[in-house]
Amino acid sequence: MDIIESVKMAATTLVANKLRSSLTMLGIIIGNASVIAMIGIGEGAQKYIAKELESLGPNVLFVIPGNRETQRTSLDLPRTLVLEDAKAIASQVPSVETVTAESNSRQLVNYRNKNANVNVIGTTPEFLPVRKFDVARGRFLTELDIKRSNLVAVLGADLANRLFNNVDPVGQQVRIKNVTFQVIGVMAAKGSNLGVDYDDAVLMPLTTQANRISGRTSPYGIELTYIVAAAKSADTVDAAEFQITNLLRLRHKLSGEDDFTIRTQKDAMETVGKITGALTIMLAAIAGISLFVGGIGVMNIMLVSVTERTQEIGLRKAIGAREQDILLQFMIEAVILSAAGGIVGTLVGVGGILLVGAFSPLQGGVSATAIVMAVGVSGGIGLFFGVVPARRAAKLDPIVALRSA
Repeated sequence: MDIIESVKMAATTLVANKLRSSLTMLGIIIGNASVIAMIGIGEGAQKYIAKELESLGPNVLFVIPGNRETQRTSLDLPRTLVLEDAKAIASQVPSVETVTAESNSRQLVNYRNKNANVNVIGTTPEFLPVRKFDVARGRFLTELDIKRSNLVAVLGADLANRLFNNVDPVGQQVRIKNVTFQVIGVMAAKGSNLGVDYDDAVLMPLTTQANRISGRTSPYGIELTYIVAAAKSADTVDAAEFQITNLLRLRHKLSGEDDFTIRTQKDAMETVGKITGALTIMLAAIAGISLFVGGIGVMNIMLVSVTERTQEIGLRKAIGAREQDILLQFMIEAVILSAAGGIVGTLVGVGGILLVGAFSPLQGGVSATAIVMAVGVSGGIGLFFGVVPARRAAKLDPIVALRSA
């Protein structure tokens, strides 16, 4: 029998049983939609995180207290970095252009009858160029503020709106730990960065934060949460990392493991890529289970179809149809069901990705490779699970088939 004729007959049979065909395709549709959506959303998450990391700048290095083992096993990181370390990096590392330092603590900020529990961040004037932040209103911290430990503060955008509503915060006063600070500026909205929401934070001179808020607890100087250094270019990041490591080991008189960790944007991107990639594969594998279930549904319905069409099969074999003709027709029906379900499921999955992109910051990507693979796997599932019913139909004895009809 001509394969084109077999396709026409299979399509006619499926159209004649619209409800059953639609219900059979449902499992394949759900499976394909899930796989496409999970892969697309996973790619969207990777792009979103990559964009957030790129906002740090390609040549930024973060020096964090404690080695990697300490960071994995301890919730309270050791305070092994001090302000003098940051000053030494700025003055002695030739591949570094600018250095800033940060010391963070959680405090209650009051303005009249309003209060907020936020991060209070002590930092230096170099914070703006190194971290790529901007001031929306007023001014930022100056070297004079650092030297004099001035009681001044710069508010994050969200915190300013929360405390002051439509009133201009610049020139107003807030209280932190019973100390009054004058608001000198408001930061432009930036969002969360390294787990800290700078839009909902207070920035003040590092010396003020150490003297009046957190207190000095180290005999070596002002303790830091981390040091941020900007290399002169993206090409000098590796050299800067090497030089900073050697300098800090000498300053801390280390002979064994480091008591600090240096992280770059490249390290963060690799880590994020591994995590999101593993999550995407896991989610796609879970979604793929529904494709397997859909394939079993195709096989069940095809077995029922063989039973219902016993007389038809007997007649066709009686007038000369070969076993391979019957086998081909039933396998084509199974493949059509699965492929059609795959196409519809792909459209549903792409629609889901577009909806996620419209109502969330994730920009889901629609991978052509994923679509081709999903539809191809659907057709393959139909072929695989259609073999048993097709062979059963092809092996029917025409006399027995006609007698049992």
